[in-house]
Amino acid sequence: MDTATQFPADSRGAQPKGFVAKLLADRHSVPFSIALHLVPGAVIVAVYAFVAAPLVRAMGFPIFLAWAIALAIVLFPLQLFLLWLGKKKTGRFTLKGVVRYRDKPLSRGKVVGLGAACLVWMTGVSLALTPLDNIVYHWFFTWVDYQGAGPDGTAYLQGYPQELVLTTLLISAPFTGFTLPLIEEYYFRGFLLPRLPQLGKWAPFFNTFFFSVYHFWAPWTVLSKLVFLYPGVWLAWKKQDIRLSITMHPGSTLLMTVAGLIALASGAYSM
Repeated sequence: MDTATQFPADSRGAQPKGFVAKLLADRHSVPFSIALHLVPGAVIVAVYAFVAAPLVRAMGFPIFLAWAIALAIVLFPLQLFLLWLGKKKTGRFTLKGVVRYRDKPLSRGKVVGLGAACLVWMTGVSLALTPLDNIVYHWFFTWVDYQGAGPDGTAYLQGYPQELVLTTLLISAPFTGFTLPLIEEYYFRGFLLPRLPQLGKWAPFFNTFFFSVYHFWAPWTVLSKLVFLYPGVWLAWKKQDIRLSITMHPGSTLLMTVAGLIALASGAYSM
């Protein structure tokens, strides 16, 4: 590594080496980036199958809770791993130098305007493309035997008393409604996306595609995710401001989670 690309030494004068240096490099090779995109999804499915699903079934709760647990078990350590990488680079636990697009180049007004547009796009288009998910599922993925699998987003909650569904959503909401999607943005958009300069304008598409595939528990949604996620990912990449994709992705999940809770609690919607 030449002096132009060396990492800053941490507080002990050491520099990242080996695999850590490879992770913190300004460029990830395409095969390495694909692995970094997909491995967390594979681990989430494994945790679901061997830990979370048996536990939740034994408790008698909707299987949705098992996916929430599996995501939390994988994504919270992933966030700590990013902080640990920051320590290896700077000597303290930080996202600085690890997660990029955090320098806030856009004004607050532009972030609000562009982010709100992306949020409306993602929320509206994701709902509008449910029929596409349905077609893809019935053509290609009926063999997937996860409990509750299917294009209906409420399938993981169906067949349980209304009160138990509401309790499950209240437990899961702080995590699946915002915190876990936020961690995904830090990892996929802040850590992985900026390290694909060799792909040029194709980097946002690459990142969106493999982020969509990472959702191994819902492979029939890859096409629709490409459509409703890409604008926010592209804008975050183009403007180098992760707040845009954060407003879109965790913002949309929070909006739909709150709306669902209100609908269930008020009796306007029943399972």
